Amino acid sequence: MAPSEPVTAANLPQLLENDNSVKLAGVDVDGVLRGKLVSKKKFLSVATTGFGFCSVVFGWDMHDMTYFRELKISNKENGYRDLIAIPDLSSFRRIPWENDVPFFLVSFYDPDTNEPLSACPRGLLNSQLKKLEAKGCGAMAGAEYEFFQFKTPGEGTSSAAGFLRENPPHALPALTEGMFGYSITRPVHNKDYYYDIFNSCAKFDCDLEGWHTESGPGVFEAALEYGEIGQMADRASLFKYVVKSVATKYGIQPCFMAKPKYGLPGNSGHTHFSIVDKDGKNLLARDTPDSNPPYPDVAQLSDLGRHFLAGILEGLPDIMPMLAPTINSYKRLVENFWAPVTVSWGLEHRAASVRLIAPPTCKPGATRFEIRVPGADANPYFVMAAILAIGWRGVERKLEIPCQPLGKGEDVGGASDKGARLAKSLREAVDRFSRPDSIAREVFGDDFVDHYSGTREHEIRLWEEAVTDWELKRYIETV
Repeated sequence: MAPSEPVTAANLPQLLENDNSVKLAGVDVDGVLRGKLVSKKKFLSVATTGFGFCSVVFGWDMHDMTYFRELKISNKENGYRDLIAIPDLSSFRRIPWENDVPFFLVSFYDPDTNEPLSACPRGLLNSQLKKLEAKGCGAMAGAEYEFFQFKTPGEGTSSAAGFLRENPPHALPALTEGMFGYSITRPVHNKDYYYDIFNSCAKFDCDLEGWHTESGPGVFEAALEYGEIGQMADRASLFKYVVKSVATKYGIQPCFMAKPKYGLPGNSGHTHFSIVDKDGKNLLARDTPDSNPPYPDVAQLSDLGRHFLAGILEGLPDIMPMLAPTINSYKRLVENFWAPVTVSWGLEHRAASVRLIAPPTCKPGATRFEIRVPGADANPYFVMAAILAIGWRGVERKLEIPCQPLGKGEDVGGASDKGARLAKSLREAVDRFSRPDSIAREVFGDDFVDHYSGTREHEIRLWEEAVTDWELKRYIETV
């Protein structure tokens, strides 16, 4: 639980009076927490100045394999030198499933310039937020995560990954069977686990607004409590940490990959956004309905909101690797599975890439955009930084909405869907993201785009060289 008063360097010794160690973690480009346990003495000596943290966490992939193409931040030539990691004292909480050990998130800085590292997810989001703050604005966000859960079978097997080294994927049993979304009886089958997740999130300052079964075998969905965008990104990242940690006690393997099962809906990571002024007033809401709007769907949306929407729609194809970062992401983004595949929008339209939520279905203060493209596999900092960046670009340029809304009851690909088809593969997405005139380069700069493109090209090469079960089953006998 976070303390009631702000944490400062002055009150740290008292806050940690009865502790002898502190856990620290930063976030890599895949959204993975990378960290260590340090002594209290060590932590107090670096709490404000920072400490050296090996840059290899930005030089290797999620399985600790160094990238095929050496990238600027961390490579053999610079000796995988240390970065500067500075604890964010405002991120303090205690880990309830680890005897309440103190925990802080860190942000990474370039040791030569002392500027935020271009690829640091927390720094990237903060740099976009500063653009709004310079104009007296802020941003609020919310996140929803769907994820499959599997039982860990077999004696002496500590993880699903260990089981899958010797067994085919279909042998891994789901936590529950069948399709039963919003069931109030299914959680009873695993009630200790179900309530442990909810309560542990509360104790770890990752409060959930909603927690329920979703349609799919062993699928749950969590809606995290709406809040300030920087804190929301932290909580979204830490939510996965809570789930994975608590699940180990119950022999359960959560799975946040975008499309774990063929023929079933994937795992979404829908993210909600609103823009506020310094007093917290929602700037997307219109004071009075527009009697002559360009489209009826935006009658209650402010001019700023329309420009923000236009920015999202124009920029969406150029930032796809930040919303759909893996090979598997694009298996989810296919027709007929409640996933958007085009540049599209609409008032209360769940088939569109951007669902506008506005009166009369909500109060004006709750007016917001739900971005339905990201999967649960996406890095929440990159998702929020990307949408904030392209949306605010629309505000700065006063862009006009480029396409009409989807018709009511109409799916993507219908007569009213004039939006471009989003990337069908990570290769296609990276090619557009990294091209010289991409909107991604405009809003994030070359250093970030070059680094992140290199990490995704590594992922693509691994996939291109892989021999899959599908290939073996299809060709082993017939060719």
